[in-house]
Amino acid sequence: MNIDLTGRTAFVSGSTQGIGRVIAARLAAAGATTTINGRDAGRVDAVVGELRKEVPGARIEGVAADVSTAEGAADLFEELPAVDVLVNNLGIFAPRPVLEVDDDTWQRYWDVNVMSAIRLARHYLPGMRDRGWGRVQFMASDSAVVIPEEMVHYGVTKTALLGVSRGYAKALAGTGVTVNAVIAGPTHTEGVEDFVRDLVGDDLPWERAQVEFMRVHRPGSLIQRLIEPEEIANMVVYLASDLASATTGGALRVDGGYVDFIVP
Repeated sequence: MNIDLTGRTAFVSGSTQGIGRVIAARLAAAGATTTINGRDAGRVDAVVGELRKEVPGARIEGVAADVSTAEGAADLFEELPAVDVLVNNLGIFAPRPVLEVDDDTWQRYWDVNVMSAIRLARHYLPGMRDRGWGRVQFMASDSAVVIPEEMVHYGVTKTALLGVSRGYAKALAGTGVTVNAVIAGPTHTEGVEDFVRDLVGDDLPWERAQVEFMRVHRPGSLIQRLIEPEEIANMVVYLASDLASATTGGALRVDGGYVDFIVP
């Protein structure tokens, strides 16, 4: 399929590393003027430079702002008042026994994983509606529907994003704007490598550690490996395009078959 986002503008929150960085690169490669985001200005500038080299001719900008806070989101809106494609990618995760998760940790996860996405969608959707075209995506997780025992606090925030996404899609019915969630399965990123090591130990070579993690902690995966970020980005870029004009209000799975549902 030929996906051409020339003339569109895109913003990806939390995109200086991991899945978000790859999503930003793929959107830019498809022609969208893409803005990446992180809290540290130096890191944002560095990644903008890297991506411009990796994707020759791409139009890539950066905004340093902590969008998990109202103040940081306001700073972003001042620099980038409107976009055509919004990818709510920002998120944090770490294992912790649920009975040891204190109020501050619950609140931190809610602010970063949920409120950042709500604020960004609430700001950018009216402009999309008025222009008659827009794409909003919430990066969810298999943990939204298969709550992991070691990360209940994380899974709950991703469950919330499924509800938020569906609700916004209903609010934008008939406007030319689509809103979807992407259910990403266990994905090979820097953070996940650390997570895997926390669970299976540091004594195994990475390839064996990955296999052991999937065998013990994600045995339902049908591909029996971690997903690569590019595989997630492919779905995001498709949903950002005109080709996905009839797909809205959905929870699209790129989970390696981990979630044991016939219907999403």
